[in-house]
Amino acid sequence: MAIDSNPHHVVMGELTDFLTGKLLTDTHDERYRQQIARFLVNGKRFKKERLKNNVQIKVAADKKKAVLKVDFLISCNDKIGMIIKYAPGSLVTRRLLTVALSRIIKSYQIPVAVVTNGEDAEIINGQDGKLMGTGMDAFPDKVKLESICQKASFKTISKDQFEKASRIVYAFEVDGACPCDTGICKIE
Repeated sequence: MAIDSNPHHVVMGELTDFLTGKLLTDTHDERYRQQIARFLVNGKRFKKERLKNNVQIKVAADKKKAVLKVDFLISCNDKIGMIIKYAPGSLVTRRLLTVALSRIIKSYQIPVAVVTNGEDAEIINGQDGKLMGTGMDAFPDKVKLESICQKASFKTISKDQFEKASRIVYAFEVDGACPCDTGICKIE
């Protein structure tokens, strides 16, 4: 094991990304992300092609700007039906962040927002922010997500909602965060 230039990150070499086949830095967090990807494909029966990982998005708070990565997006037909945010530790403190992310990725409301630490999960209704279920077993599978997407309105996010959600994401993911934790690139 080697310690990266940031002493709180243990780098254990490289690993192959389950979804893309690309080489990635092997860390504890990345191992959990790989575990989640396998769970989604093997356990919840999503096709790899429907999953996007490490998606870069721009966030802003006033004049401050940054680019960060979203762990997973899962498509339903021609829309994104579910966003998954991996975060180590407590999940409840990340509910607001995950719902906010579901409002800035696309111009419409993503119906399902999930926060997981790889061992537990909270499944959240993107529209109203209410908890739909807890635990890894509560993750919607392919069939359940398709059913949710068929019923979802995919309501357009207003400019005001987008700006508020962007501020929340910036506050949670950028302000005071270690850039190597979230893949952040400050633009300011």
